[in-house]
Amino acid sequence: MTLARHLATIDLLRSRAFPARSGRSDVGDSGPGFHTAELSTSEDFWEDRSHMDLVEEQYEAEREALAALLTGRWGEPQTVSLSSLFTRSSEGEEIPQPWDFLSACVPDVHLWRVDGRWVLLGVSKWDTELPYQLLAVVTETDPP
Repeated sequence: MTLARHLATIDLLRSRAFPARSGRSDVGDSGPGFHTAELSTSEDFWEDRSHMDLVEEQYEAEREALAALLTGRWGEPQTVSLSSLFTRSSEGEEIPQPWDFLSACVPDVHLWRVDGRWVLLGVSKWDTELPYQLLAVVTETDPP
């Protein structure tokens, strides 16, 4: 059932117009040229490293299961590391949204080009004190 909800959310994002201004939506953040959805969010945890490893594995497995369903629809995704974008942003280069946001918290994404828009899946992990999130992004902005 969860994967079905995730697919429905991605389909919803693909059908929505992009807003003129950045702000919160019912499923995440949206702005000019992009929508993000927080498909699932783990609980906060701080000290139990073994628990963190299990949660990370769970979120990666959930992303892979969802990616398999999307691959059935659109073909094989590109898997793209965002580390170079993070480095470029850290060095002062202006990186467009949603790529700048993603590069700060998602190490890599699965990426499809569908009907003139990019669809991305990634697992965010900001810090040991913050939860994991399975993120979906729909954007018209090409990867920088």
